[in-house]
Amino acid sequence: MNMKVKHVERIWVDVPFRPVPRRNMIRELPHWTIFELCKVSLECGVVGIGETMVFYTWGKVTDKSVKRVIGKPATECMWDDSLGAGLQMALFDAVGRALEVPIHQLVGTKLRDDAFISWWSIDMPPVDLQSECIEAIKQGYTNYKFKARPWFDLDEQLRAVTQQAPDYFEIDLDFNAMCNDSAHGVRILREMEKYNQVKIYETPIPHGDVAGYKHLRSQTCIPLAIHVGEPPLMTALTEDICDGFVVCGGVSRVLRESQIIAAANKVFWLQLTGTGLTATFALQLAAVCSHARWPAVDCHTIYEHNLLTEPIHVSNGLTKIPQKPGLGIELCWDAVEKYRIEPIEKPYPYPDLLIRLTWPSGAEDYYTHGQQYWDEFLQGRKPVFSPGVYMEVVPNDGSTQWRKLYESASNKPF
Repeated sequence: MNMKVKHVERIWVDVPFRPVPRRNMIRELPHWTIFELCKVSLECGVVGIGETMVFYTWGKVTDKSVKRVIGKPATECMWDDSLGAGLQMALFDAVGRALEVPIHQLVGTKLRDDAFISWWSIDMPPVDLQSECIEAIKQGYTNYKFKARPWFDLDEQLRAVTQQAPDYFEIDLDFNAMCNDSAHGVRILREMEKYNQVKIYETPIPHGDVAGYKHLRSQTCIPLAIHVGEPPLMTALTEDICDGFVVCGGVSRVLRESQIIAAANKVFWLQLTGTGLTATFALQLAAVCSHARWPAVDCHTIYEHNLLTEPIHVSNGLTKIPQKPGLGIELCWDAVEKYRIEPIEKPYPYPDLLIRLTWPSGAEDYYTHGQQYWDEFLQGRKPVFSPGVYMEVVPNDGSTQWRKLYESASNKPF
């Protein structure tokens, strides 16, 4: 069987968010709707599919990486993480289809038939978080990871979510270092311990603060998770600064880090973000990773279509790992044609966007995109998780006052 790469077609699509995620994602991540699909054709006639979230994913596909695989055996190229997410995924899919085996048989020994999977969202007002929680439970999810941010009242958010969630429903909070330091972190993490459904704190302070993480671990009973990378994995394990990890990246990296984490008897979740294609790819990797025991985060639930002919079914927080060849799923080409676009520049910031941050004192701050307020909070120039703080988008009513606020906010540095 000739498995040399004959051709690579690259297709851009713009997959819209669902309504609730959309009105919140536009503040920071309007570009997360843009994907590049890679369609790899082998000389034997088999075709594989992969995707890249163009303006986020760990590895973008380039003209150079495509040229590197043309004429080469797909089995020789597919382990190269530097090719980019979509191209590597498509190569694995093609090889699996050619050999009539699922991807997990290409990468290791299958250890599970189904895997834990999480619902995800960006930071949102309490009413929107509550709505997403209800939808997650309705669809069979038992875990919800959302962003914990100092421009929303975290206590109010958790009250709203836990009012709707049964006792078995778990909540993971991703701070992205917004607690700033262990001094603030201890206060915030301890306060949130009163919510029994909170099960994991992710990255409450900057990754490199080894001493800070060791102190936080001694002060909270809720597990701490950090991304693999900073500090180096072996340092994090030797210093025992966390309870588990977030693993991202290409296949070779994921498998390597998975084995190291397993040797230390720690746990992790896979975080490969995209539509249903990427979610399924992550499931194939989870099948062979013994310590991928925390629910995977793939973000496919934020989109109005997962680009698959069949949706990903979840029951009791678990979803079946596909057993058909390759990824084990089929791409919905009707959806691809519906959302197809020509390549574009990064659509950021979102046009005519005015964001108001209201403090409990009555003071207000205005911004036009997320990088402005991220900088102010991470640099410690704003209060850290104040009760009563609230952020909202101010619709353009056509007034002179709105335009003046928008122009003033546009000139803020970041």
